[in-house]
Amino acid sequence: MPHRHDPVLVRIGETDVPVVTANTVVVGTGSAGFCAADRLWELGQDDVVMVADKVNAGASRNAGSDKQTYYKLTLSGGDGDSVREMAQTLFAGGAMDGDNALAEAALSARGFLRLCDLGVPFPQNRYGEFIGYKTDHDPRRRATSVGPYTSRTMVERLEAKVHRNGTRVFDECRVVDLVTVPADGGGRAVVGLLVLRTDVRHDGEQSPFLLFRCTNVVYATGGPAGMYATRVFPHGQWGASGAAYRAGVHGKNLTEWQFGLASTHPRWNVSGTYMQVIPRFVSTDADGGDEREFLTEAIGDYGRLLSLVFLKGYQWPFDVRKARDGSSLVDLLVYRETVLRGRRVFLDFRRNPMRDELDPAALSPEARDYLERAGVLFGTPVQRLRRMNEPAYQFYLPKNPYVDLETDLLEVDVCAQHNNGGLVVDAWWESNVRGLFPVGEAGGAHGVYRPGGAALNSGQVGATRAAQMIVARRTDPPVALDRYAAAAAPVQAAATGLVAAAAGRAADGWDEDTGDLLRRVQELMSAKAGPVRSEKSIHEALDQVHAWLAEYERTVSADPSSRRSVNRVFLVRDTLTAAYVYLSAMADYVAHGGRSRGSVLYSDPAGELPRVGYGPRSDDELDLPEVFRFRLDEGALDDEVQEAAWRPPTAAGSSSPAEPGEGWRGVVRRAPDDPAGEPVLRWRPRRPLPEDDDFFENVWREFRDHGNVH
Repeated sequence: MPHRHDPVLVRIGETDVPVVTANTVVVGTGSAGFCAADRLWELGQDDVVMVADKVNAGASRNAGSDKQTYYKLTLSGGDGDSVREMAQTLFAGGAMDGDNALAEAALSARGFLRLCDLGVPFPQNRYGEFIGYKTDHDPRRRATSVGPYTSRTMVERLEAKVHRNGTRVFDECRVVDLVTVPADGGGRAVVGLLVLRTDVRHDGEQSPFLLFRCTNVVYATGGPAGMYATRVFPHGQWGASGAAYRAGVHGKNLTEWQFGLASTHPRWNVSGTYMQVIPRFVSTDADGGDEREFLTEAIGDYGRLLSLVFLKGYQWPFDVRKARDGSSLVDLLVYRETVLRGRRVFLDFRRNPMRDELDPAALSPEARDYLERAGVLFGTPVQRLRRMNEPAYQFYLPKNPYVDLETDLLEVDVCAQHNNGGLVVDAWWESNVRGLFPVGEAGGAHGVYRPGGAALNSGQVGATRAAQMIVARRTDPPVALDRYAAAAAPVQAAATGLVAAAAGRAADGWDEDTGDLLRRVQELMSAKAGPVRSEKSIHEALDQVHAWLAEYERTVSADPSSRRSVNRVFLVRDTLTAAYVYLSAMADYVAHGGRSRGSVLYSDPAGELPRVGYGPRSDDELDLPEVFRFRLDEGALDDEVQEAAWRPPTAAGSSSPAEPGEGWRGVVRRAPDDPAGEPVLRWRPRRPLPEDDDFFENVWREFRDHGNVH
């Protein structure tokens, strides 16, 4: 039987291309994407399809930590809490828009309980209270968990529900570009997208391109994880932010990445118990020789060293405020070994730091009390780990490569873990391009700091808000086929032409290895735009990425008989585009007077080096590289939000986005016909927390009139 969402061949320019038509296309099959698809169905909109580059890939399904956290309103005990108080906690993170903060607080219980009803086994006591614990940047006990695979469990339960709904999923589709048209009243509106089918050979009989015609796109593509080499994002998580910037979508808070210690083989956050059992940190040369217990070079006091490592369990993300004399000094010392010295760093759970036996008397009262209550003031780190959290030990055993913490060292680094910024969203998670709703990590809903687990809540809330708006206000059918064909033709022609030119160069013997270029981009970003940056390093990276992107369409080559080769043509272009915009945002941040904040240290010759922070010489600067000299932002820019946009070259086709408008400026002046285009930026006041609107009769009347979706 034919399905209403089967592709239909449509003449697009000079080519017949299969087109799928639906009211809404959800791009991405993580927890936010599946939530959006299910919410749409539950609210009555079943004209929905989903698109994924690989259904079983992505961060939601494959990332986690010792105890992956979900953040929500307090639902247990006698501690006070309220929607307004939770919103204030989120808003206090700095540079977060107040309407997003209030919505994330207000819908947190609804999203959480929906997951419980779908079968996510969040722990509750015998009376039905959902117990919680404190997480980072959390004044209450709002955090909860189902263990290391919280987000995976969410995905699996939501996916099962979406399949029961009968929503069709198009797998193995790489996003190439969005299709937009001028919107009524100004700006742009999304009318569809072009994808590359990675399961179809380019030189075969079947078209490798597929177009979607729609009224709405829910963009749940995740963060641009492909930008960094040193990352804990799982293999197969790339993002598709570059396509959004090329379509005129604005970025927000792009400078605000989160970094933290993670194992690299396999990729996994070493938070929680992995640090609380106080493993030994060692470094080696590239070949595994010349082993050194390097933390002692800067932290000579035995008790101080133990206590700082213990605190990394609570304070896992790198936080520059804790780099002066706190636990984030550990991250900087690891960074010095791996990035500045070119060495490898390992956790050794087989032996205690500095001494054969752990001396509990040397621990800080907080660490000693915790470990005493856990009954582990004895033995080696792995013995403590197995006593406290056997699943954390077992996690590495079946992985590839196999790691037994009883006998093996575990290689770690300071890795990119999450982008707090992303594509701009309003109170309903709609971007500046009408009909495009970035949700999950793709959407820039967060500020500088966020409580641990707030990202999982944000994905559920954003997906719900987007679905509510779509069902209430965006049920119109897609644009007429002739108008769509006119808008899609230049997008389709550009993609076809890019592959044809790349194939021609490959046939002529050109060898521009996209895989090698991708690796070079990632290594450049990790070295010059990672957790430690400077104005000089950012501009060096920006100049190089600009050069690569400007030459890309004239130099890239690809074997048309290789699906992977053609796929990489668009993947690398997307990564380069995103890196170009992100680096421009970083350069603009420094030019705007931005200093060290969040999970980033901006090198500053006028700043201070980290200090000992313990004992009679606590004010002495440590003997560390000058690149670690910094000044804290101290909240100076908390009430401002940086936005970024990509201005296309003047030679771009008619499908190109409109000019961003007044108030935008470039960091580096580019020629109007520069093939790389030009990122432009602006700063605006953040939107405040909305005033209380809780007089029942008024809210009830407005709810009866239009459901309060406006």
